[in-house]
Amino acid sequence: MSVLQNGNLKSFNLDGLVDTDTGVISREIFVNEKIFEMELENLFSRAWLFVGHESQIPNPGDYFMSRMGTDTVLMTRDNDGEVHVLLNSCRHRGMRVCRYDSGNTMTFTCPFHGWAYSVDGRLVSRAGELFGVPKLKAAYNGKLEREKWGLVEATSKNYKGMIFATWDSEAPPFEEYVGGFKHWIDNLTDGMTGRPGNTVAFDGVLKWRVPANWKLVVENFLGDGYHATPTHPSVEAVGIGPAGKGKTRHFFDAETEAFATKNLPMTSFVQLGHGATDTTHSDQFWGRPPAFADHPEFTEYFNNLWDEKRKLRLEAGLPMGGFGPATMFPSMSFHALGFPTTILVAHPVSATVTEIWRWFVVDKDMRPDAREWLRHYYLRYSGPAGMTEQDDMENWNYATRASEGAMARRLPYNYQIGLGQTQPSPLPGAVESEGFFTEEHMRNYYRRWQNLVEGKSWSELAATPAPAGHTGG
Repeated sequence: MSVLQNGNLKSFNLDGLVDTDTGVISREIFVNEKIFEMELENLFSRAWLFVGHESQIPNPGDYFMSRMGTDTVLMTRDNDGEVHVLLNSCRHRGMRVCRYDSGNTMTFTCPFHGWAYSVDGRLVSRAGELFGVPKLKAAYNGKLEREKWGLVEATSKNYKGMIFATWDSEAPPFEEYVGGFKHWIDNLTDGMTGRPGNTVAFDGVLKWRVPANWKLVVENFLGDGYHATPTHPSVEAVGIGPAGKGKTRHFFDAETEAFATKNLPMTSFVQLGHGATDTTHSDQFWGRPPAFADHPEFTEYFNNLWDEKRKLRLEAGLPMGGFGPATMFPSMSFHALGFPTTILVAHPVSATVTEIWRWFVVDKDMRPDAREWLRHYYLRYSGPAGMTEQDDMENWNYATRASEGAMARRLPYNYQIGLGQTQPSPLPGAVESEGFFTEEHMRNYYRRWQNLVEGKSWSELAATPAPAGHTGG
């Protein structure tokens, strides 16, 4: 029986923990295990989640083991080229039918009792005492209804090579779920040239665990430009960014000690909870890739790609902005500009532990030497070995630890930057901040979070009007 169905969690009241009107949010939602269980039941079992990139499974029989919330899933490709997302749990006694990160097979065989499944999830029905369901005739008198006992398959969406999935058959269609935030996803999937779906993922996914709540990780990319200068001075000092020492990917010039984009608005989706640290017209503030201090040939090459992207987007009537960092509610964050182009998913483990996965993405037809340079740059900038991520992890970890104490849990977090300072965005349902610093994203994110975690239906959410003063364009 679901822990929600027995009434224990349903009675846990979230009222008063999230006050987005005043920008005050309880620390309890970052450390409480009952709230974490509610997240698993009512949020991760219903939302659209990123599973992987189809380039990870190019051939029939290929599979990649991923996660949806705390469940392990298999992203597979069948003989017809179709992609499936399957719960990695045998229907007989629950054993994982696959224990490898990736590979190629035509059947997954449970090592416990031998039930075997095809890569599309069907319980295998070939004849034979040792294949499909061992001892089928003797054990089940030949009457097992195989069609009812296949691996559970999630509803999935292949969007320009990126695979998303949901367990909820009543969830809104993917396009409706992402809304105008699709502009950022398109910038990610279309790569540096802007050609639709022109990206592939590098082999391998970085995976590591941090003693922090998963939402603190997500916040970092949702729209927190406020943390960059105090958190990352060491990164800028050693000059590991593409522009070299004293220059930054965070738009801060060390020589003048000024933000080049202090007036750059950020975009927040009021009802949907998505957010980005830029706007559709952000090229008005920074219009090209950075100069590469040690590799002028790359400066020219990437600028040529940028020009190609600009041409394609102008011809299609699309603006050039919208590169992020950005977050698709609830747990997928990414950078789409190329420095780096990377996807991060914050997988929940417990209220105070998160498993982070990072994919790195590159254009399919990227010049080999530029591709290799980007690979090295990605690794030294992001991930557990990257200096930027190490800075961030220290914040997430200590914030979680310092919020667990009996006294600390009584004190709320402050989310009041930019309160009441928004303007309509050109995108439906979105607002823009009046400057680069805002926490409008977090306020909208946690309003959406609370509505889902409390168990509101999709129809109830669709009928809920935007709060006063937060109406999008």
